[in-house]
Amino acid sequence: MRVTLERSHLLKSLTHVHRVVERRNTIPILSNVLIRTRDGGLQLKATDLDLEALEAVPAMVERPGATTVPAHMFYDIVRKLPDGAQVSLETSGDGGTLAIQSGRSRFSLQMLPESDFPDITVGELSHRFDIKARDLRRLIDKTQFAISNEEIRYYLNGIFLHTVDTPNGRRFRAVATDGHRLARADVPAPAGSEGMPGIIVPRKTVGEIQRLLDEPDADVVVELSEAKIRIATGDVVLTSKLIDGTFPDYGRVIPQGNDKELKVDRAEFAEAVDRVSTISSERGRAVKLTLADGKMTLTVVNPDSGSATEELVVDYEDDPLDIGFNARYLLDITGQLTTETAVFRLADPGSPTLVQDADDGETLYVLMPMRV
Repeated sequence: MRVTLERSHLLKSLTHVHRVVERRNTIPILSNVLIRTRDGGLQLKATDLDLEALEAVPAMVERPGATTVPAHMFYDIVRKLPDGAQVSLETSGDGGTLAIQSGRSRFSLQMLPESDFPDITVGELSHRFDIKARDLRRLIDKTQFAISNEEIRYYLNGIFLHTVDTPNGRRFRAVATDGHRLARADVPAPAGSEGMPGIIVPRKTVGEIQRLLDEPDADVVVELSEAKIRIATGDVVLTSKLIDGTFPDYGRVIPQGNDKELKVDRAEFAEAVDRVSTISSERGRAVKLTLADGKMTLTVVNPDSGSATEELVVDYEDDPLDIGFNARYLLDITGQLTTETAVFRLADPGSPTLVQDADDGETLYVLMPMRV
């Protein structure tokens, strides 16, 4: 194999595919990226056996072929080459090394044979639809922070994607929860998504999809079944296994009867929470909100270091209420809100609270209180 291509093209593709490769692997071939000529260009592929990234790169092919080399080392080499450089890739006659040449720089990487590289068997993908990158990015951005890290309830380690019928029509919905907070976001359901199975997309796959969606107007092709999902945009194709589990009935934890409404300036509230939580310990990050007569008092008490309070003027006309929340969770949620006013719908100190933007009915957050 001998090919020549632009450093910028190669780096962009390696940036996408090398992230799939785990830095520690017991199977040597999984540390490598597959490089092969195809359709007059170059194709790069990497996998961890659960997620596979494939990208086509424009290149001048002088001699076709294929091989695999260590992904992270190859990426680091290309990253450190100067902007605008031309990169030449050539395999040795004995099949042992790949020569990388750019200007006066020369590198030689050990290869493993292409035949050893695994391929994720996709099988039949039952549903296919197109969606704008901005819509898919919105679903991920609004819910990703609530994905659980808990290994026991593995079915919470991703985003639940499904379609639902609402009074506003059919919606494509994303939900994530870690048991302490829940995030739900909707966009109009794309044609072809009706009847799709509810799927749980793993955290790592969610992150890789998110990084690909940098052009809001780009078209994204989604193909899926109950076991796998494939995302294609531009020259990149991601294929991933899905989490084999049942996502809980999240509708049961979304409060319906919360009749105490609090409206507060989102930025002021977030800044106040951040300030008073400086006192809190890592173990107990509770901040108490005391609501009464159009005023909110935020209080944090840390027996080891001291206390902090701050008052805010708010729109609250219901019965006085003391309720506690994890400060970091409050900041995570307010960080997702986009309007000037945040709306909290509360019931009592022991019940879940609903949080939304003042004028956004497509996104909501549920937050469990803490004892304070």
